[in-house]
Amino acid sequence: MLSISCEKIDSLFELLGTKEELYLPVDNKSGKADFAKWEKGVKLSSALKTVRSAKDFFFPKTENLVNYKMNGQTVEIEDPRKDLQDFVIFGVRACDAKGFDIIDEVYLKMTPVDSYYKNRRDHATVVTLACTDPAQTCFCSAYGLEAWNPAGDVTSWLAGGKFFFRANTPKGEKFIEKAKSLLTEENDSEVKKEEDSIKAKVEKLPFTHIDLSKWQGKDMMKIFNSKIWADLSQTCLGCGTCTYICPTCMCFDVRDFKSNGGIKQSRCWDSCMYSDFTQMAAANPRLTQKERFRQRFMHKLVYYPMAHNDVFSCVGCGRCLESCPIHMNVVKVIKAYNELPQDNAEGGAK
Repeated sequence: MLSISCEKIDSLFELLGTKEELYLPVDNKSGKADFAKWEKGVKLSSALKTVRSAKDFFFPKTENLVNYKMNGQTVEIEDPRKDLQDFVIFGVRACDAKGFDIIDEVYLKMTPVDSYYKNRRDHATVVTLACTDPAQTCFCSAYGLEAWNPAGDVTSWLAGGKFFFRANTPKGEKFIEKAKSLLTEENDSEVKKEEDSIKAKVEKLPFTHIDLSKWQGKDMMKIFNSKIWADLSQTCLGCGTCTYICPTCMCFDVRDFKSNGGIKQSRCWDSCMYSDFTQMAAANPRLTQKERFRQRFMHKLVYYPMAHNDVFSCVGCGRCLESCPIHMNVVKVIKAYNELPQDNAEGGAK
């Protein structure tokens, strides 16, 4: 296994950042972390995870899709995309890396392929970082993720005062080759110790063993008609914070704007928690906050797994536990349904 001492990690960033764009978690003005482009003097944050997920690199908040211009009686169509250069995202956690896989299932493996998303995925190298000290709000292991051994093109660990690296894909091997002049061959004993330490910490987290067995597609209508939705949605503000910080939310809206004698068509993130989400000419299909609230969690825990081989569309990152202004989150929803007597789990308006 290859390693570099913590004291030399800035030299590694400089070597990589001068060859191609490099992004890493950096402390922001509020004392939390967000991904930022490397430049001289930028320091890697010690925060467990960024405020927003690394999803932004592949599915940005706003994006210009196409431009239309009139030239006499002719409509000219302009593709605003530019050629992308390869780039590296360093310090992605296991939950966010899994989030990429979940979005890939929709944007890359279904027809039509989202070429905007694919273009960014093709050019990116993802370097994950094991979670040395998982937060109390983390529960990725409930979904089978390994915080101590995250996926990605390259997996890295911070152990014994050093960063260790393992290439997992051809992209990862290219990354290692570029960094090799600063890396040292070493056995993996420190990594194994660190993995054992992280496993022990994860085991003690409060939501590690949350029961997901009742959230199954065969019980879809039973869950859909459960009385929990009326109860839990009463305090929901419909602010959409949970959807914007979630690594797996992928809904968007498309709008047209007049621009320089033409039309600019753009897409931007949307939220199923909003009253105008999927609104059509006739009406909105979900008129109440209860219906919108239910849609979000049914998609995460029932609809997506039904369509994608029982894989949940939640990765246990804990961001919604930390960010919701009224402290409502996916864990409370799961627990509320689990605690209902299952022979009387249905109730309330349908």
